[in-house]
Amino acid sequence: MGKVFCDFRFLLLVAAGVFIYIQMRLFATQSEYADRLAAAIEAENHCTSQMRSLIDQISLQQGRIVALEEERKRRDQECGQMKSLVQDLERKDLQRLIDKVKVPVAAVVIMACNRADYLERTINSVLKYQRPISSRYPLFVSQDGSDPDVKSKALSYDQLSYMQHLDFEPVHPERPGELIAYYKIARHYKWALDQLFYKHNFSRVIILEDDMEIAPDFFDYFEATATLLDKDKSIMAVSSWNDNGQKQFVHDPCK
Repeated sequence: MGKVFCDFRFLLLVAAGVFIYIQMRLFATQSEYADRLAAAIEAENHCTSQMRSLIDQISLQQGRIVALEEERKRRDQECGQMKSLVQDLERKDLQRLIDKVKVPVAAVVIMACNRADYLERTINSVLKYQRPISSRYPLFVSQDGSDPDVKSKALSYDQLSYMQHLDFEPVHPERPGELIAYYKIARHYKWALDQLFYKHNFSRVIILEDDMEIAPDFFDYFEATATLLDKDKSIMAVSSWNDNGQKQFVHDPCK
């Protein structure tokens, strides 16, 4: 009986040891599982944090991309405006250059002497139609003599060039009774034409006297006939003078 009780106690001791061993293994397994679970949760949290950071970076980059796209559009618009401005300036500069280098059709010279009021009326008549095309028809006033009112009147205009002919040489008429004034007028004309043809190098000259007014198509007429004058060597000069070109006879201002 005592031996059986001793064996039973031994078995209980063995069972207790096995139980304790199993519990320790279970505890170790649970601890290892808990550590792995904690590591997994930490890894998941880290991954989530990285994902959120990546999403934030992507959102930030998208914002930058949108801002850059808007900046590009703005700069493209500014470049377009700048290009249009440059082209406009180039066209204007080219037009100015063309105007500078464009060969004039003809010089226009008003022959004057001592009638300042007549000269003013003639100058205003010419400037009325000459201003838009002044580079093609440079305007001159040539005064014969030294009348101060005529000189002052001519110099008061910035749109023209003033020339003065002073002739103190005596006149010797070819025939008795001839008017000396005609010789002086001829000398003035020759002097003025020499100045324009040889000094200023104009190929054509339009002559007006100080008591004339021009028609609206005056410059169109001379521009159209300039080619004829150049090509047809039988034509010595082109005239727009008409003895009947007075208000009471003229109904069409363009004729």
